[in-house]
Amino acid sequence: MQILRDSVHGSTRLLLLYMSNPTNEKITYFLYARKSSDGEDRQVQSIDDQLKVLKELAVRLNLEIKEIFTESKSAKKPYNRPVFTEMVKRIERGEAQGILCWKLNRVARNPVDGGAIIWMLQNSVIKHIKTADGNFYPTDNILLISVEFGIANQYIIDLRKDCRRGMEGKAERGWLPAMPPVGYFNNKEDKTIAEDTERFNLVRRMWDMLLSGNYTPPQIQHTANRQWGFRTRRYKKEGDRPLARCTIYKMFNNIFYTGLFEWGGKVYNGNHKPMITIEEFDRAQAILGKNGKPRAKTHQFAYTGMIRCGECGAMVTASEKQKMVKATNTLTMYVYYHCTKRKTGVPCHGQKPITLNELEIQIVATIERFTILPEFAAFAVEYLRGNYQREVDGLLKIKEARENAIQSAERELTNLTRMRYREQIDETAFISERGLLQLQIIKLKKQLKETKDCSAQWVDLTERAFRFAAYAKAHFQNGTLQEKKETLAALGWNYTLKDKILLIDIVEWLKLIELRCPLLMAEFKALELIESPYYERRNELLASLRLSLCTIVEEVRTFFERLDNPNIYIPTIEVSITETEKGKPE
Repeated sequence: MQILRDSVHGSTRLLLLYMSNPTNEKITYFLYARKSSDGEDRQVQSIDDQLKVLKELAVRLNLEIKEIFTESKSAKKPYNRPVFTEMVKRIERGEAQGILCWKLNRVARNPVDGGAIIWMLQNSVIKHIKTADGNFYPTDNILLISVEFGIANQYIIDLRKDCRRGMEGKAERGWLPAMPPVGYFNNKEDKTIAEDTERFNLVRRMWDMLLSGNYTPPQIQHTANRQWGFRTRRYKKEGDRPLARCTIYKMFNNIFYTGLFEWGGKVYNGNHKPMITIEEFDRAQAILGKNGKPRAKTHQFAYTGMIRCGECGAMVTASEKQKMVKATNTLTMYVYYHCTKRKTGVPCHGQKPITLNELEIQIVATIERFTILPEFAAFAVEYLRGNYQREVDGLLKIKEARENAIQSAERELTNLTRMRYREQIDETAFISERGLLQLQIIKLKKQLKETKDCSAQWVDLTERAFRFAAYAKAHFQNGTLQEKKETLAALGWNYTLKDKILLIDIVEWLKLIELRCPLLMAEFKALELIESPYYERRNELLASLRLSLCTIVEEVRTFFERLDNPNIYIPTIEVSITETEKGKPE
């Protein structure tokens, strides 16, 4: 029996050897194992599994393996696999005559690589391709191997179409089918894009710095990396790094932050949370220039990059000039602001340069139009904080009342259901009463959801607005170049210089202060002249004055609430307590 068993195994082994090499030629093999790096072959065995099976197959068939080649590259594109290219070149040099692989699609998935293998096999450069379940020889019908490679290539084509169709469908549903920019991440649980809570507000601060017109992208990058310790989101193979220069420019040119996104040459409305408005995005592009590239600067000038020529629309730049003063025989440096005249196809004539001193005199004159007394700012802050606390207390009471109303309605609904189970009321009455109670609960829950404290951010904005109105002039006159630029940036937008006159579209909240406060300040100064015997009359007038000022404060606060943009740029001017409280109305 043992002799018979050995004979059967020996015959099987000879049959396998003949099937693997019917010409009985001595063939040396290169073992090639590959897995895709793009994820299209996730169901295919890994490289280690391929090597294990193929080595066992080589031992069983007595195949001589000269060298093992492995790589993790996609085969859907030609000239993309350096290891495969090297193996083909060595086969052409005659170092091996066969290929041992798991399946033909491990060798090629595109017509170029597949055609090269077929040509080498047809010309007996490759004498045998051995797979785990098949053999391919030069004498075989070439149609069979062509079909194998064609199936592999068609798989890639179908996969590309399916992926493209899926991504277009996702885009139409309002979700970017790609990696979102800094400040967002792909939520794998519900297949949406959510804000990265750790970085979202920091990225918004970067936008605020850019929109202020006081910082260039490299300066913002330096502040984020060095001062804030900003790091990108950590992923499996990348991330947790400081912001790169190219990343900061891509970020400021990405419309994704507005709630829209571009995909496949189209613009879609996204469902993700917007970080900025369309207007802010357009303003940022104007600050950066058409291509979002940094503008070269050789000197530090406060107002370059903010003002445009009123004749041609080009940016206004600055330059330093030296001039000899004959009276004192000294060399004096002057700074001039003038048009760059770089607007293509638009001529610019007759616009004379303006000195820095002349420009700043006009800026100070603009600030004086809405400058208020420090006493007014102090009272506005006091009123806002007191009124805010009353609003918070009122909101808590309203919230508590609505929660109690919801609980009461739910108890009534429960009791109504029990009455129906006990058949104490008929079906018609039950359905009618249940509908009324459910509608009441829905309305109460909606009202409860809307009962939230949204006023804190508007109070902060209004405080900063009145402090700015009180101290902006001194902040501008005594400040650094950066502080001067911040002050000018907060005045409005559309800064235009024409005929040596600076025109500014003043922001609406400053117009409110400019319209109402000068008259109140005149009345307040008149009260200071009233002599001591008339204190009672003075206090009555002062109370009336405070009431009028309260009205103005409420108008500014209401404006911010209606605008619904808590990211309005108003620089925070630090003022000491003694300076704030000085001369505060009694």
